[in-house]
Amino acid sequence: MDERIVMVDSGTGLRLTEEQLDERSAVAAVQLRRRGVRTGDAVLICLPVGADLLVAADAVIAAGGVAWPLPCDLDVGAFRDRIHASGARVMISDLPRALDAADESRVRIVMSVADLGVPHSYPTSRELCTESDPISP
Repeated sequence: MDERIVMVDSGTGLRLTEEQLDERSAVAAVQLRRRGVRTGDAVLICLPVGADLLVAADAVIAAGGVAWPLPCDLDVGAFRDRIHASGARVMISDLPRALDAADESRVRIVMSVADLGVPHSYPTSRELCTESDPISP
């Protein structure tokens, strides 16, 4: 069966297959639900464009939440404005500026990509595969 590539990281060349996206999003959605994300909850996501952002957004939607992406290049004031406007209690980010801006908001749960239970990298060749990350010849 052909693997469907859903994303290739332009900086690293790492590929994310449809199967990997589904597996990682399912794991992350469970972690979000365990942290209290429920249907209709806004979840802020401030991650660089890449596989982690895609998995996080997919997981928020799978958990029933509303993904509210924030560009990583905002200054602290703009982060504060958008965070307050969202009314979110949960944020997924590793960016210090975004975390600082969340301090005086309704955000009570801040998760990093690692908290989602998702690995940061994806295999690019057969040698880097694990049983859960098969790549066909």
